[in-house]
Amino acid sequence: MAARPRVGVTGNARRWTPSWWCLRLALLLAGAIPERISVRHPPSGKSLDALVISGGDDIGPEYYGGDIDVRVRLDPERDALEIDWIKRALDAGIPLLGICRGAQLINVVLGGNLHQDIRQLRKLTYNRPGLLPTKQVRLEPGSRIAGICGRQRLRVNSLHHQAIDNPGEGLRVVGRDLDELTQAVESDDRPIIGVQWHPEYLMYLPVQLRLFRWLLRKVE
Repeated sequence: MAARPRVGVTGNARRWTPSWWCLRLALLLAGAIPERISVRHPPSGKSLDALVISGGDDIGPEYYGGDIDVRVRLDPERDALEIDWIKRALDAGIPLLGICRGAQLINVVLGGNLHQDIRQLRKLTYNRPGLLPTKQVRLEPGSRIAGICGRQRLRVNSLHHQAIDNPGEGLRVVGRDLDELTQAVESDDRPIIGVQWHPEYLMYLPVQLRLFRWLLRKVE
């Protein structure tokens, strides 16, 4: 029997973190062994087959040329840790899934930038946070993520007030919402997908669980 892939999951260091527990369950359901990594959860040292960069606080604006005087909730230690892990994954060529903040940070590491606050850009959709799949996303025909999900339109949740503006090197925008704000990015030549929503809170939907199964298929 083949060993189950080991997937690292970076995130905040709080003891009770719903995102980590939901990601853990989603990865277990997909057939992986999840390993939590944070500033308080050092890696085991075992080889990782894939990496998930999860959601959370805003990214330090100094990393993407944002306004450093804006008062936002930041986590500098987490920024540094996750930037290091993203670079490791890129160097090793292992599959990389970014979720919300994670997608944004992968984009920043690759030289892209962010909309620091999208609330004023909203015209057709509201920016009220919610865990239920109430937002519409349109995926590009022929994109990797459209193939994974098996459709070109999705209903997703929303917990963000920032979004990817210009994509980083090697990334292209393949998903947008009704306001044309970026909801998904991917690389054509590397195993990288970033989504602005939180599939871990929608794992009861088969179309969302497929994103985690994609990670495992890429390491087989």
